Amino acid sequence: MSQDLPRMSTQVLRIPETELGKFRDGNDQEKLGSWEVSQTKSPSIRILNEAAQHLKTKNTPVAFPTETVYGLGADATRSEAVKGIYTAKKRPSDNPLIIHISDLEMLRSILTPENPENASNGTTNTNHDLIPEIYKTLIERFWPGPLTLLLPNPVPSKLAPEVTAGLKTFGVRMPNSPLALSLIKLVGAPLAAPSANASTKPSPTTAEHVLEDLDGRIEFILDGGPCFVGVESTVVDGLCDPPLILRPGGVSIDELRSCPGWEKVQKGYKDQSETGKSVPRAPGMKYKHYSPKATVILYEASFAVSYNGIQAQDVETFIKGRQSQQISRNGSDGLQIGIIRTRHWKPAAGLRCGDFKSETVKTQNGQENHFTIELDVQEAELYDSTTEAPIGKLMDVSIGTDTRSIAHGLFSALRELDRRGADFIFVEGTVDDEDIGAAVMNRLRKAASQIRS
Repeated sequence: MSQDLPRMSTQVLRIPETELGKFRDGNDQEKLGSWEVSQTKSPSIRILNEAAQHLKTKNTPVAFPTETVYGLGADATRSEAVKGIYTAKKRPSDNPLIIHISDLEMLRSILTPENPENASNGTTNTNHDLIPEIYKTLIERFWPGPLTLLLPNPVPSKLAPEVTAGLKTFGVRMPNSPLALSLIKLVGAPLAAPSANASTKPSPTTAEHVLEDLDGRIEFILDGGPCFVGVESTVVDGLCDPPLILRPGGVSIDELRSCPGWEKVQKGYKDQSETGKSVPRAPGMKYKHYSPKATVILYEASFAVSYNGIQAQDVETFIKGRQSQQISRNGSDGLQIGIIRTRHWKPAAGLRCGDFKSETVKTQNGQENHFTIELDVQEAELYDSTTEAPIGKLMDVSIGTDTRSIAHGLFSALRELDRRGADFIFVEGTVDDEDIGAAVMNRLRKAASQIRS
């Protein structure tokens, strides 16, 4: 891994996702064949060209939005550039990276070995197509979108070895973002791009989140507004039988099973690599992820429904060791308790508190008809359940009742409560067997210090 980067000035550059590019007109089988960047001389295209030139020539990554989370991109074909990602994130180098492509033309180029004796000519002839048939239906239905495919890495490979962390496969996806697709096309190479956060911290869904973690560690953050999915992509392995989901994400298991050849897809993300015994097969499998500075206590859905809130003794048990100090981690008197609610908990989740004062926290992006992130944060004085004496502050956030809204607001809620100095964050879990609930609970279990089930 490369040495720490010197501190630098970080610029946040606003880029509305309008008229940035489109896929070249083609037949139905090849509608994703080639992405074409707009030839207009707009400020957005000028900024994208500047960022692309930086990625071609320098080793400092650039943060950019996708539909899932913000990514931290570097030229996936240059080792020194990829090392810059690990340095900026302070990420372990044995954790593989997903590469992002602009079109199928780029994917076929990557699948073609470097200087092969009998290279494919990159045509759409299915007799010579290097894209495995098992993935064709997924590409047609879910790309561009939050789905990553595991593919064999050709020998010799065009990808830097740091991308695969020693594995014989690589993960690839086509993001559903004109900004991301145009940036990748202008670079002319795939971008290795994990989430643009400090390693182990909650994934960023706004440019502001990226700046919180990486200010001074990268030069450019391309701001395209909030991400509308909110959790990372689903990672699948179709090279084995039955196919496996290596990481749950924006495409659900039910959606995958509706595709020909994927009816028997199984969950494959609870293997030894999650306990640190081997190199992870996909990003997000090995290390503690998505965790704020606060101690996170997760209530599994069954436990949350049974008790319909947090038992007062639970809180008192968790904070007993800290209560004698009466000082929170942000230096204020009393403890700071955060609550993240989903389907069943009422405000305060059963804890004793005073009257709430509400504040709406909205991510503004200056763009019409663009998805925004809005959190209603309620604050009140927290009381001891027995003596009724004040013991600190309670901060309460509801992130919705359906799994899509929960996924969209999860990382923002964790970050907002962390920013407000929460010592403990109690989270009401959701079911993990419908829609993208599996992805939500996967992230929460990795963020949690303790789990009640």
